[in-house]
Amino acid sequence: MASLVCTPTCFNLLFSNTTNPNPISRKTGSLSWKNHALHHKLALSNRFSSVSFSSNLSTVSVNNNTREYEFSDGAAEIELRLPLGNQEIQNSKYISVDAEETSLIIRARASGSLLTLMETSQLYDKIKPAETIWYIDEDQLVINLKKQDSDLNWPDIMESWESLTAGAPQILKGTSVYIVGDSTEINEKVARELAVGLGYTPLNTRELLETFAKQPIDSWLVEEGIDSIVEAESSVLESLSSHIRAVVATLGTPYGAMARADKWQHLYSGFSIWLSQSGAIVCISRSINLISPPGQYNADEGLAKEEAQRQIRDATKGYANAEVVIKLAGWLPNESQTVAQACLSALKRLVLSDKNLPGKKSLYIRLGCRGDWPNIKPPGWHPAAGDDTSET
Repeated sequence: MASLVCTPTCFNLLFSNTTNPNPISRKTGSLSWKNHALHHKLALSNRFSSVSFSSNLSTVSVNNNTREYEFSDGAAEIELRLPLGNQEIQNSKYISVDAEETSLIIRARASGSLLTLMETSQLYDKIKPAETIWYIDEDQLVINLKKQDSDLNWPDIMESWESLTAGAPQILKGTSVYIVGDSTEINEKVARELAVGLGYTPLNTRELLETFAKQPIDSWLVEEGIDSIVEAESSVLESLSSHIRAVVATLGTPYGAMARADKWQHLYSGFSIWLSQSGAIVCISRSINLISPPGQYNADEGLAKEEAQRQIRDATKGYANAEVVIKLAGWLPNESQTVAQACLSALKRLVLSDKNLPGKKSLYIRLGCRGDWPNIKPPGWHPAAGDDTSET
């Protein structure tokens, strides 16, 4: 699995083949906001500090695996503190901060060399690059960044497995997650990884069905046929639809009910993720426009994205009802956390694009999971009544 690109809610991620794609170590602790007036006085005096590096400087990358930093969230803004150690940097004019909406590169000129103090291609959420300020406070470089979404709490400066799982309660608000796809094994492994990370209850319909039938699914298939298993799994999902804080892995083909478009009534109670195998890993929110930044997609990934869009438009395939599509380039069991991280990243951006989604899911459950998602009808509506009733 060479790369992973996710583009729900108009965002882009590129992960290397590792469970922790970010080279920077975790935060060392929170930072109090004392002397706030002095903080801003110093910061504003250096707001436009920058440095031009001559061509004869050598470039040195600091070992980011051992570098520590301090991070704090102050509602509308976040603060990052990097220790400068014994590097002879006396003035912020020797510091270069290259801030984009979702990325950050911090460099310093010291002893004839250009040092990379920090580099991350995926911040936890979007910032306002033009409002970035920095200054030196004794032996620390202080970076102040403005958040685009002041209501969102940042667990850390960058998006990682740890920050996504820490921030999930604020975003998901207890809404359950359903994993669907052709492979029962992949569904179960990714669902368990997600459940452990979120602190949710891991469930899978295969175990529940086999416990009920007292026989493996394969022998059940031989004895009673596919339709019997499909109906049984549908009943299980109906009973689980009122659960919260659960990650449910569903059956894959050939006997999974989720491959049938008419069996999704109770899955709309939670967030659904389709794990689909193809030539690249691409996660796509079915309701959001896609963007492809130059240089991040190869030919295979472009084909995978086109395939995902085509399948999403195919209303006869049940998986097309999923809110997030993740296309997998092969599968190795030890990569389940990488895929789970992509799922969480996609879900985060999906919910941030419409913060009413968790509440709407809750309303859907309270009204009986009648199948009227996403246009929820008033109490008393019945599917037989058609679509004449106004939306809620």
